[in-house]
Amino acid sequence: MKRFLAVVSLLVVGLITAAVPTMSARAQSSTTKSLAEIDGSPITEEEIDRAIAGQLGKLQEQIYTLRQQRLEAVIRDRLLEREAGRRGISVPKLLDAEVTSRVALVTEEEIDRFYQANKGRLGTADEIEIRDQIRGRLQGQKVSAQRDAFVQSLRKNAKVVVNLQPPPVTRVAVSTDGAPARGGAKAPVTIVEFSDFHCPFCKRVVPTLKELETKYGDKVKLVFRDYPIDQLHPGARKAHEAARCASDQGKFWAYHDVLFANDSDSSPQRLKAYAQQVGLDGAKFDQCVQSGKAKDLVQKDIDEAGRLGVNGTPAFFINGELLSGAQPLERFVAVIERELERGR
Repeated sequence: MKRFLAVVSLLVVGLITAAVPTMSARAQSSTTKSLAEIDGSPITEEEIDRAIAGQLGKLQEQIYTLRQQRLEAVIRDRLLEREAGRRGISVPKLLDAEVTSRVALVTEEEIDRFYQANKGRLGTADEIEIRDQIRGRLQGQKVSAQRDAFVQSLRKNAKVVVNLQPPPVTRVAVSTDGAPARGGAKAPVTIVEFSDFHCPFCKRVVPTLKELETKYGDKVKLVFRDYPIDQLHPGARKAHEAARCASDQGKFWAYHDVLFANDSDSSPQRLKAYAQQVGLDGAKFDQCVQSGKAKDLVQKDIDEAGRLGVNGTPAFFINGELLSGAQPLERFVAVIERELERGR
């Protein structure tokens, strides 16, 4: 028996030893998986994922949000079903008793108040018809609020444990070397913006960024990266080159503000007029523009945007986390506050 066990032990050890290199090879191949080859030179999954890390992170957030919304709906429905079962009635009857019957009807005064506050965007339809629509909308809001309050009361009396966890924040390394910046040099939060001077959405977010600078002061550093999209705004690249020349004279942000404050005209005459408006040395500005020096700087930013997977403007990287589009102030604040808390 001892001899038999010894033989079995040797076989098991041999199998484990043989399996280890195989497992190790699998682990290695998972990080270096070849998605394509050119004359035997591989393009790995890691290389591709690194280039689109920001977008992959956003997809994970969207998946999490969908799961979270569905999970909350299921929790709500099960709490209602359980309470209805406890009372021996159906869910619709439970909602009638605890929600519908407890909601007051919308008054004409409430309708009038909403109508006057939103008159400019309600269209030119018949006023009676509009008021009926307002009544339905306000009544629906009251019912929803009462239902949410009732569900919350059921939730407080139940042991609800949510195990769904948000995905980890995806951060990518974004260079700021040589890029125009303002704010705290050692700020705990760095916002790198890829922008297009002729993009209406980029123009729309300018006041939001100024609000953030006012709110956070030296806690935030704003870095501007050039990303003129030639297919959409053929003249934007010239504006970016001119702004880089303004940067040579320490006037980038003044020129930046003038470009966004005006229309999308990048004619040489208009760009020179802007230079004069912000107090640039005209001769130095002309020399810089004509030298083509700024072209390489702008192209470098465009190439960097491509490497990072940026495909639209504006695009922001807040401490390396991608935030796409002209987001409202609250969205920026939420990310910045989380980053400040993380750094404490």
